[in-house]
Amino acid sequence: MPPVQRITSRNARFQQWESLLANRNKRTRAREFLVQGVRPISMAVRYGWRVKALIFDGERKLSQWAEELLRSAEAERVAMAPDLLADLGEKGESAPELIAVIEMPADDLGRLRAGEDFLGVLFDRPTSPGNIGSVIRSADAFGAQGVIVSGHAADVYDPKAVRASTGSLFAVPAVRVPSPGEVMGWVRAAGQPIVLVGTDEKGECDVFDFDFTQPVLLLIGNETSGLSSAWRELCDHTVSIPMTGSASSLNAANAATAVLYEVSRQRIAAGRPPRQTS
Repeated sequence: MPPVQRITSRNARFQQWESLLANRNKRTRAREFLVQGVRPISMAVRYGWRVKALIFDGERKLSQWAEELLRSAEAERVAMAPDLLADLGEKGESAPELIAVIEMPADDLGRLRAGEDFLGVLFDRPTSPGNIGSVIRSADAFGAQGVIVSGHAADVYDPKAVRASTGSLFAVPAVRVPSPGEVMGWVRAAGQPIVLVGTDEKGECDVFDFDFTQPVLLLIGNETSGLSSAWRELCDHTVSIPMTGSASSLNAANAATAVLYEVSRQRIAAGRPPRQTS
C-alpha cells in the first residue's frame, strides 16, 4: 500500500481539486470530479469507476466504511487538514470525512446498450445541473439504460448534478453529445428500431395512450423553451401529461419522472420488467 500523502496548506494540489468544484473547463481538461457521501462513493466503487484519490480528514477517527475503503481501493490516499477538507465539501454542511476524486469516462454512446427492452432518456439543452441529476436518478429508478445530455447544457459532472443523482450517475451511463447528429447515427446503428418520443404539452396523445413497451428514446426539452426545432422534427411521436390543477406546466425533471413511471408501469403490466441493476 503506497504511503499517505499529507496536505495542510492551500498548495497547488489543493487548488487544483478546489477548482474542480466550480470550473467546468478545468474538470473537462483534468477529466476528473469530486464526489462525497457514503452512497455516491460506494456506488462509484461498485460500478467500477476509477477512483484516482481518496481525501480524508487527517485529524479525526474515521468510520468503519471509510477505513475499509481506504484499505481496499486502488487509489492515492491523502490526509488533509479538516478546514481544507471542509472547503472541498458542500457549502453549509459540516466537513465530510472523505472525498473521492473520480475519473470521468468517455462521452461514448457505445456505453448505452440498445437491447429489445431499451429505454433511454435524452435531455435537450438543460440549464440546471440539479435537473440533470434528478433525471438521472429517475432514469435509474424506472429502468432506463442511459441518459443523453444534448447540446449546450449544464454539466453532468457539476457538483449539484452529482449530488442530485444520489449515486445513480454511477449506475446509469450519462453521455454528453453536442448535437442530434451523433445521436441519430447511434440510433440508426442500434440494430433494431428505436422510437423517439418527445414530451410536449400539445402532444399527439396522452402519455397513458402510447405504447411504451417497444424500444424507446424519451426526449425531454429545455426547462424554458422545450425541445429544439431539430429534435421536434426528429420525434416519431409526441406525448403529453394530462394535468387537472392550475399549474401550466411541470418542472422538466418532474415531467421526465412522470413519463418514466408510466413506461415502467406499462412494461411491468406487459410482463417485461424494467432493467435490474446488478
